[in-house]
Amino acid sequence: MNHKTALLVFVLFTVLSCTNKPDTNQNVANAENGLQKVLPQLDLLLHDAYQAEWIPRTVEENGETRFVGKNFDWTEGFFPGTLWYVYASTNETKYKEAAEYFQNKFIEHRHLTTNHDLGFVFNDSFGAGYQLTGNEEYKQVLIDAGNSLIQRFNSTVGCIKSWDTERGWQAKRGWQFPVIIDNMMNLEMLFELSAITGDDKYKEVAISHANTTLKNHFRADNSSYHVVDYNPETGAVNVKHTAQGFAHESAWARGQAWGLYGFTVCYRYTRDANYLNQAKKIAEFYLTHQNLPTDLVPYWDFNAPQIPNEPRDASAAAIVASALIELDEYTEEDYLTPATEILKSLSSDAYLAETGTNNHFILKHSVGSIPHGAEIDKPLNYADYYYVEALTRLK
Repeated sequence: MNHKTALLVFVLFTVLSCTNKPDTNQNVANAENGLQKVLPQLDLLLHDAYQAEWIPRTVEENGETRFVGKNFDWTEGFFPGTLWYVYASTNETKYKEAAEYFQNKFIEHRHLTTNHDLGFVFNDSFGAGYQLTGNEEYKQVLIDAGNSLIQRFNSTVGCIKSWDTERGWQAKRGWQFPVIIDNMMNLEMLFELSAITGDDKYKEVAISHANTTLKNHFRADNSSYHVVDYNPETGAVNVKHTAQGFAHESAWARGQAWGLYGFTVCYRYTRDANYLNQAKKIAEFYLTHQNLPTDLVPYWDFNAPQIPNEPRDASAAAIVASALIELDEYTEEDYLTPATEILKSLSSDAYLAETGTNNHFILKHSVGSIPHGAEIDKPLNYADYYYVEALTRLK
């Protein structure tokens, strides 16, 4: 898809939005069919998880299933989150029981203050469980996790710190207070906590983080940097880097997806037009980019040097599809058409695994981090999560 063609497609989506949005009944049927296709594979993965008594994450290079780390793993909430979505769609008790069983594996992590991904972990698991069951114990877990997360907030910077830099590969970058675009995804839990507790301290942190990210993370073309490092004493920007993208000035595909999803969520809770406008700008960048393939599933980085011979990232596509379905609710523009096109691609044989294959993960062809040599062209539990979420939202 060249740039002019992509732009024309996006303009047509917009012009026809008021009169030619996808048929609702057909969307429901497609979503229901997609969810039914997922269940046999998910049941096999659930069996594997029970056998291992742990949460599946991806596939190792040797072909064995890799389970999440037991100390802390930012992906540990996605599998129980997927189970909660399936329970909501099917009302089958076995999925509720499984979600509860596996989320309790990491319940003590709610007290950690050494990681910024508590929103990912606990909102997708205990948060979903609380919405579906009203279990007050789940609400308290969310409160504990939120209280831990906001301890990483620096009011001078205006953001929640992403990575600690005292050890590991992060220590080699010279960063002081790194903030990654992914961190927008941890704000939903904070907004939700203010909604369910009446305490504004959580959403005040979320709004500050979103505003600072809006100010500093985006280029003129509305693509996002991955990492912005701040001086924690002054709040000044030190550098703008990447960690998982091709280059500091490239557009890492999943980073664009995180930004789109995150600012759409911020608009949901605040109705601040600045957030809605930014979500629309990111959507336009994604949908009109000259390097976006015709099936709308991106290469791992929009500026990767060997396109079209670069790995695709189904996880980025699934996140974008889910975000576009929600974004469509807030605008006259038609974001439902590209969302359904993405889901059509992901539901094809090219990306949807045949039952019994792919170590029982749902989607094929995702990328964790090429610079780190990790999870390249592999299934990922968060790709599955956002795919199921998108199908559920469509339904």
